[in-house]
Amino acid sequence: MSDVILEARGLFYNYDREVCALRGLDLSVRRGRKLAVLGANGAGKSTLFLHLNGTLRPEQGEIRIRGKRAGYQRRELLEWRQQVGLVFQNPDDQLFAATVEQDISFGPMNLSLDEGEVYRRVDESLRAMGIEELRGRPVHSLSFGQKKRAAIAGVIAMRPEVLILDEPSAGLDPQGVESLLGVLEERHAAGTTLIMATHDVDLACAWADEVAVLRMGRVEKQGSVEEVLSDRHLMRTSDLRAPLVFEIAARLISQGHLPDRGALPHSREALLDLLDRAAPRAVERNG
Repeated sequence: MSDVILEARGLFYNYDREVCALRGLDLSVRRGRKLAVLGANGAGKSTLFLHLNGTLRPEQGEIRIRGKRAGYQRRELLEWRQQVGLVFQNPDDQLFAATVEQDISFGPMNLSLDEGEVYRRVDESLRAMGIEELRGRPVHSLSFGQKKRAAIAGVIAMRPEVLILDEPSAGLDPQGVESLLGVLEERHAAGTTLIMATHDVDLACAWADEVAVLRMGRVEKQGSVEEVLSDRHLMRTSDLRAPLVFEIAARLISQGHLPDRGALPHSREALLDLLDRAAPRAVERNG
Protein backbone atom coordinates (compact mmCIF):
# COMPACT_ATOMS: atom_id res chain seq x y z
CA MET A 1 0.00 0.00 0.00
CA SER A 2 1.36 3.44 -0.98
CA ASP A 3 2.29 5.82 1.82
CA VAL A 4 1.19 8.80 -0.32
CA ILE A 5 -1.86 10.20 1.46
CA LEU A 6 -2.42 13.34 -0.64
CA GLU A 7 -1.35 14.07 -4.20
CA ALA A 8 -1.68 16.80 -6.81
CA ARG A 9 -1.35 15.70 -10.43
CA GLY A 10 -0.89 18.12 -13.31
CA LEU A 11 -2.78 21.05 -11.75
CA PHE A 12 -3.54 24.06 -13.95
CA TYR A 13 -5.40 27.07 -12.60
CA ASN A 14 -5.90 30.65 -13.84
CA TYR A 15 -7.34 33.64 -12.02
CA ASP A 16 -9.78 35.57 -14.24
CA ARG A 17 -8.35 33.74 -17.26
CA GLU A 18 -5.39 36.10 -17.19
CA VAL A 19 -3.11 35.18 -14.28
CA CYS A 20 -1.75 31.65 -14.55
CA ALA A 21 -1.28 30.55 -10.93
CA LEU A 22 -0.58 26.84 -11.42
CA ARG A 23 1.13 25.34 -14.47
CA GLY A 24 0.99 21.54 -14.45
CA LEU A 25 1.90 21.28 -10.77
CA ASP A 26 2.71 17.86 -9.26
CA LEU A 27 3.12 17.23 -5.52
CA SER A 28 3.11 14.11 -3.33
CA VAL A 29 2.51 14.15 0.43
CA ARG A 30 3.57 11.07 2.35
CA ARG A 31 1.70 9.92 5.42
CA GLY A 32 3.16 11.02 8.74
CA ARG A 33 5.71 13.41 7.23
CA LYS A 34 6.37 17.12 7.71
CA LEU A 35 6.52 18.83 4.32
CA ALA A 36 7.67 22.44 3.94
CA VAL A 37 6.56 24.27 0.79
CA LEU A 38 8.87 27.12 -0.20
CA GLY A 39 8.65 29.73 -2.93
CA ALA A 40 8.80 33.45 -3.59
CA ASN A 41 5.65 35.58 -3.50
CA GLY A 42 3.43 34.62 -6.41
CA ALA A 43 4.96 31.15 -6.78
CA GLY A 44 1.56 29.52 -6.20
CA LYS A 45 1.76 28.27 -2.59
CA SER A 46 -1.60 29.60 -1.36
CA THR A 47 -3.35 28.61 -4.59
CA LEU A 48 -1.97 25.09 -4.26
CA PHE A 49 -3.23 24.85 -0.68
CA LEU A 50 -6.72 25.95 -1.70
CA HIS A 51 -6.71 23.08 -4.19
CA LEU A 52 -5.45 20.56 -1.64
CA ASN A 53 -8.53 21.04 0.55
CA GLY A 54 -11.05 21.43 -2.27
CA THR A 55 -11.72 25.17 -1.98
CA LEU A 56 -10.55 25.67 -5.57
CA ARG A 57 -11.10 23.24 -8.43
CA PRO A 58 -8.38 22.89 -11.06
CA GLU A 59 -9.06 23.66 -14.70
CA GLN A 60 -6.92 20.64 -15.52
CA GLY A 61 -5.44 17.92 -13.35
CA GLU A 62 -6.68 16.25 -10.19
CA ILE A 63 -6.25 15.84 -6.46
CA ARG A 64 -5.96 12.31 -5.09
CA ILE A 65 -6.57 11.26 -1.49
CA ARG A 66 -5.17 7.85 -0.59
CA GLY A 67 -4.85 7.10 -4.30
CA LYS A 68 -8.46 7.93 -5.17
CA ARG A 69 -9.50 10.94 -7.22
CA ALA A 70 -11.19 13.56 -5.03
CA GLY A 71 -14.73 14.66 -5.90
CA TYR A 72 -16.46 18.02 -5.59
CA GLN A 73 -20.01 17.06 -4.67
CA ARG A 74 -21.19 18.45 -1.33
CA ARG A 75 -20.86 15.14 0.52
CA GLU A 76 -17.46 14.46 -1.03
CA LEU A 77 -16.18 17.92 -0.05
CA LEU A 78 -17.36 17.47 3.54
CA GLU A 79 -15.52 14.16 3.79
CA TRP A 80 -12.47 15.70 2.09
CA ARG A 81 -12.28 18.54 4.62
CA GLN A 82 -12.59 16.10 7.48
CA GLN A 83 -9.41 14.48 6.20
CA VAL A 84 -7.53 17.58 5.03
CA GLY A 85 -7.67 20.72 7.19
CA LEU A 86 -6.39 24.12 6.04
CA VAL A 87 -5.31 27.00 8.29
CA PHE A 88 -5.13 30.32 6.44
CA GLN A 89 -2.24 32.74 6.81
CA ASN A 90 -4.52 35.45 8.23
CA PRO A 91 -6.73 34.07 11.03
CA ASP A 92 -9.28 36.84 10.42
CA ASP A 93 -10.05 35.08 7.12
CA GLN A 94 -10.98 31.95 9.07
CA LEU A 95 -12.59 33.04 12.34
CA PHE A 96 -16.18 34.22 12.01
CA ALA A 97 -18.21 33.24 15.11
CA ALA A 98 -18.82 35.48 18.12
CA THR A 99 -16.75 33.47 20.60
CA VAL A 100 -13.83 31.07 20.42
CA GLU A 101 -15.95 28.13 21.57
CA GLN A 102 -18.62 28.81 18.96
CA ASP A 103 -16.03 29.06 16.22
CA ILE A 104 -14.30 25.79 17.14
CA SER A 105 -17.61 23.95 17.46
CA PHE A 106 -18.86 24.98 14.00
CA GLY A 107 -17.01 22.26 12.08
CA PRO A 108 -17.92 19.33 14.36
CA MET A 109 -21.54 20.46 14.45
CA ASN A 110 -21.65 20.28 10.64
CA LEU A 111 -20.64 16.63 10.92
CA SER A 112 -23.97 15.99 12.67
CA LEU A 113 -22.20 14.79 15.82
CA ASP A 114 -24.13 14.64 19.07
CA GLU A 115 -23.75 17.49 21.53
CA GLY A 116 -21.50 15.51 23.85
CA GLU A 117 -19.03 14.63 21.09
CA VAL A 118 -18.96 18.23 19.87
CA TYR A 119 -18.15 19.40 23.41
CA ARG A 120 -15.40 16.79 23.75
CA ARG A 121 -13.80 17.88 20.49
CA VAL A 122 -13.93 21.55 21.43
CA ASP A 123 -12.44 20.78 24.85
CA GLU A 124 -9.71 18.62 23.30
CA SER A 125 -8.80 21.30 20.74
CA LEU A 126 -8.67 24.06 23.35
CA ARG A 127 -6.32 21.95 25.49
CA ALA A 128 -4.18 20.98 22.50
CA MET A 129 -3.63 24.64 21.62
CA GLY A 130 -3.24 25.75 25.25
CA ILE A 131 -6.11 28.25 25.05
CA GLU A 132 -8.65 26.82 27.52
CA GLU A 133 -8.97 30.24 29.15
CA LEU A 134 -10.11 31.73 25.83
CA ARG A 135 -13.17 29.46 25.49
CA GLY A 136 -15.77 32.17 26.07
CA ARG A 137 -13.75 35.15 24.80
CA PRO A 138 -15.08 37.21 21.89
CA VAL A 139 -12.99 36.50 18.82
CA HIS A 140 -12.52 40.20 18.07
CA SER A 141 -10.82 40.72 21.45
CA LEU A 142 -8.01 38.23 20.82
CA SER A 143 -4.42 39.10 20.01
CA PHE A 144 -3.02 38.03 16.64
CA GLY A 145 -1.22 35.05 18.18
CA GLN A 146 -4.35 33.98 20.07
CA LYS A 147 -6.36 34.20 16.85
CA LYS A 148 -3.84 31.94 15.12
CA ARG A 149 -4.18 29.34 17.88
CA ALA A 150 -7.97 29.58 17.79
CA ALA A 151 -7.98 29.12 14.01
CA ILE A 152 -5.81 26.01 14.30
CA ALA A 153 -8.01 24.69 17.12
CA GLY A 154 -11.05 25.01 14.86
CA VAL A 155 -9.36 22.90 12.20
CA ILE A 156 -8.00 20.18 14.50
CA ALA A 157 -11.47 19.80 16.04
CA MET A 158 -12.33 18.12 12.73
CA ARG A 159 -9.51 15.64 13.47
CA PRO A 160 -7.93 15.81 10.00
CA GLU A 161 -5.28 13.32 8.95
CA VAL A 162 -3.49 16.11 7.07
CA LEU A 163 -3.07 19.61 8.51
CA ILE A 164 -2.04 22.35 6.06
CA LEU A 165 -0.77 25.68 7.39
CA ASP A 166 -0.19 28.70 5.17
CA GLU A 167 2.66 30.81 6.62
CA PRO A 168 1.80 29.93 10.26
CA SER A 169 4.78 31.87 11.67
CA ALA A 170 3.88 35.13 9.88
CA GLY A 171 3.14 37.93 12.33
CA LEU A 172 4.35 36.01 15.39
CA ASP A 173 7.28 36.99 17.62
CA PRO A 174 10.06 34.42 18.25
CA GLN A 175 8.37 33.13 21.41
CA GLY A 176 5.08 32.77 19.56
CA VAL A 177 6.79 30.84 16.75
CA GLU A 178 8.48 28.50 19.24
CA SER A 179 5.19 27.90 21.04
CA LEU A 180 3.35 27.20 17.79
CA LEU A 181 6.03 24.77 16.60
CA GLY A 182 5.73 22.94 19.91
CA VAL A 183 2.01 22.47 19.31
CA LEU A 184 2.66 21.22 15.77
CA GLU A 185 5.18 18.69 17.09
CA GLU A 186 2.48 17.36 19.41
CA ARG A 187 0.06 17.05 16.48
CA HIS A 188 2.74 15.27 14.46
CA ALA A 189 3.52 12.89 17.32
CA ALA A 190 -0.20 12.08 17.45
CA GLY A 191 -0.03 10.95 13.82
CA THR A 192 -1.02 14.05 11.86
CA THR A 193 0.67 14.70 8.52
CA LEU A 194 1.79 18.35 8.34
CA ILE A 195 2.27 20.67 5.37
CA MET A 196 3.59 24.18 5.95
CA ALA A 197 4.17 27.05 3.54
CA THR A 198 6.87 29.41 4.72
CA HIS A 199 9.27 32.07 3.45
CA ASP A 200 11.68 31.18 6.27
CA VAL A 201 14.23 28.81 4.73
CA ASP A 202 15.97 28.30 8.08
CA LEU A 203 12.68 27.31 9.71
CA ALA A 204 11.95 24.86 6.90
CA CYS A 205 15.44 23.37 7.22
CA ALA A 206 15.10 22.77 10.97
CA TRP A 207 11.45 21.65 10.93
CA ALA A 208 10.71 19.61 7.83
CA ASP A 209 11.31 16.02 6.75
CA GLU A 210 10.86 16.98 3.11
CA VAL A 211 10.83 20.20 1.09
CA ALA A 212 9.08 21.23 -2.12
CA VAL A 213 10.18 24.39 -3.93
CA LEU A 214 7.59 26.18 -6.07
CA ARG A 215 8.43 28.53 -8.91
CA MET A 216 5.97 30.08 -11.37
CA GLY A 217 3.18 27.68 -10.48
CA ARG A 218 5.17 24.46 -10.63
CA VAL A 219 7.11 22.31 -8.18
CA GLU A 220 10.70 22.72 -9.31
CA LYS A 221 11.98 20.06 -6.94
CA GLN A 222 10.69 17.93 -4.07
CA GLY A 223 12.83 15.74 -1.85
CA SER A 224 14.78 15.53 1.38
CA VAL A 225 15.77 18.74 3.16
CA GLU A 226 19.45 18.38 2.30
CA GLU A 227 18.83 17.31 -1.29
CA VAL A 228 16.65 20.33 -2.04
CA LEU A 229 18.03 23.13 0.12
CA SER A 230 21.68 22.43 -0.74
CA ASP A 231 20.90 22.79 -4.47
CA ARG A 232 22.45 26.22 -5.04
CA HIS A 233 21.21 26.62 -8.61
CA LEU A 234 17.65 25.78 -7.58
CA MET A 235 17.70 28.18 -4.64
CA ARG A 236 19.13 31.01 -6.73
CA THR A 237 16.68 30.61 -9.62
CA SER A 238 13.76 30.33 -7.17
CA ASP A 239 14.71 33.61 -5.42
CA LEU A 240 15.57 31.76 -2.21
CA ARG A 241 18.78 31.51 -0.22
CA ALA A 242 20.47 28.48 1.28
CA PRO A 243 19.88 27.84 5.00
CA LEU A 244 22.39 29.72 7.16
CA VAL A 245 23.43 26.50 8.95
CA PHE A 246 24.31 24.94 5.58
CA GLU A 247 26.39 27.98 4.59
CA ILE A 248 28.26 28.05 7.93
CA ALA A 249 28.91 24.30 7.84
CA ALA A 250 30.18 24.50 4.25
CA ARG A 251 32.56 27.34 5.17
CA LEU A 252 33.88 25.43 8.20
CA ILE A 253 34.35 22.26 6.12
CA SER A 254 36.28 24.18 3.44
CA GLN A 255 38.58 25.61 6.13
CA GLY A 256 39.18 22.16 7.62
CA HIS A 257 37.39 22.85 10.90
CA LEU A 258 34.75 20.18 10.27
CA PRO A 259 35.05 16.76 8.61
CA ASP A 260 34.00 16.58 4.97
CA ARG A 261 31.55 13.74 5.52
CA GLY A 262 28.20 13.01 7.07
CA ALA A 263 24.92 14.89 6.96
CA LEU A 264 24.79 18.65 7.19
CA PRO A 265 23.29 20.12 10.37
CA HIS A 266 19.67 21.21 9.90
CA SER A 267 19.30 23.50 12.91
CA ARG A 268 21.24 25.99 15.01
CA GLU A 269 21.37 23.44 17.84
CA ALA A 270 22.70 20.70 15.54
CA LEU A 271 25.40 23.03 14.20
CA LEU A 272 26.52 23.99 17.71
CA ASP A 273 26.62 20.32 18.71
CA LEU A 274 28.73 19.54 15.65
CA LEU A 275 31.13 22.35 16.54
CA ASP A 276 31.42 21.09 20.13
CA ARG A 277 32.30 17.62 18.90
CA ALA A 278 34.77 18.95 16.33
CA ALA A 279 36.61 21.24 18.79
CA PRO A 280 38.63 18.52 20.61
CA ARG A 281 39.79 17.12 17.27
CA ALA A 282 40.90 20.57 16.15
CA VAL A 283 42.86 21.09 19.39
CA GLU A 284 44.51 17.69 19.03
CA ARG A 285 45.41 18.39 15.39
CA ASN A 286 46.86 21.84 16.13
CA GLY A 287 48.57 20.78 19.34
